[in-house]
Amino acid sequence: MPAYGFFVEFEARPGKEEDVAQFLVDAKELVDAEPGTLAWFAFRLGPTSFRIFDAFETEEDRETHLQGKVRQQIEARGDELFSAPPTITPVDLLATKLPG
Repeated sequence: MPAYGFFVEFEARPGKEEDVAQFLVDAKELVDAEPGTLAWFAFRLGPTSFRIFDAFETEEDRETHLQGKVRQQIEARGDELFSAPPTITPVDLLATKLPG
């Protein structure tokens, strides 16, 4: 059972909303290459508000993801895409249901 996660909050710069949406769609390919990332969801809450939720079995897997390629892309393109740095909140999962 995954015990660890992240909840990440993004706000798009004006006029960059669709670029942020595509950035998140493209990020899935990077996450697919991370065996320790058990679940990963990118979603939109409103016109400029985006979120990611992901889950990991171990703290080590969560830390590997935090330092991984998606984070590198967020840092590389952050000034272009986001109105403020993303808020990354580590969470402890209490209950989960995943396929398998």
